[in-house]
Amino acid sequence: MKKGRVFSGARPTGQQHIGNYLGAIQNYVALQDDYECIYCIVDIHALTTLEDTHLLQANIREMALDWLAAGIDPQRSIMFVQSHVPEIAELFTYMGMTTPMGWLTRVPTFKEKVRMHPDNVNYGLLGYPVLMASDIILYKADTVPVGEDQLPHLELTREIVRRFNSIFGEVFPEPKAKLTEIPLIVGLDGSAKMSKSMDNQIDLAVSDEETLKRVKTAFTDPTRVRKNDPGHPDKCNVYTLHGAFTTSVFPEKFMAIAHDCKQAQIGCVDCKKLLGESINEFLRPFRERRAKLAENPGVLDEILADGAKRASAIAKETLREVKEKMGLL
Repeated sequence: MKKGRVFSGARPTGQQHIGNYLGAIQNYVALQDDYECIYCIVDIHALTTLEDTHLLQANIREMALDWLAAGIDPQRSIMFVQSHVPEIAELFTYMGMTTPMGWLTRVPTFKEKVRMHPDNVNYGLLGYPVLMASDIILYKADTVPVGEDQLPHLELTREIVRRFNSIFGEVFPEPKAKLTEIPLIVGLDGSAKMSKSMDNQIDLAVSDEETLKRVKTAFTDPTRVRKNDPGHPDKCNVYTLHGAFTTSVFPEKFMAIAHDCKQAQIGCVDCKKLLGESINEFLRPFRERRAKLAENPGVLDEILADGAKRASAIAKETLREVKEKMGLL
């Protein structure tokens, strides 16, 4: 007996990196054991800030391959592309009729996006939270996995649901948060977050050689100037990544890293070399599965089409109920 229905979506940014995996994808996979899961590649959301769409389809496919190779099971979960279920656009329109504009202009992320894209402040950007809410409630999801910092966004969805239900009658469940520990993966350059736009990431699907090359550029303990200086693992992003990868594949080596670093018995170069080897060993099964999936693009098409078909069946029933409540049927 499943605990509930999970919905989560992500914008198609192409190949996923280790920050995406540690922060979200591995949790997606784990939730399949206890929940009915719906995972969506939200390509319409991407249009709010994306002006050049020539890479959009390729990015969708790359993300889908990574999700599947990481363990999302299309037999146990529904995985699809947002725009392949056109009912989302219809529900977005209806929910926009009941959402006060003041709620949207107060959203901190809207103000942030306006600063980032001053020449492209569009209606879709303002209505982004309504589309996000519509994604969740179209499938009557009752559970949304989020980090604590995302709770305000989910609360706005709950407010939108409460307002609709109070006007037209009970239709949607108020989705609750399933708090997940989302680790902040610092970029290789030491910046606040690993990000493709900052080019400070390690993509999941790159070669062993590229992984080692990227790891060599990683920012380490800023207080350790010379090899003979004692290190401070708790201040080193490389050590944090060892905790995510080396613990699984070379646990005995991980146990020694902190001690050897503090005693200056291992230098940063050797520490990063071991991290690269750990990441490659950890991701070897993932990369093998992904390569096989990529050899059969028709299989990926079938998985996404089947996911859209199953999602659409839920969406059509929800829309029928909404239109009845709103007097449109």
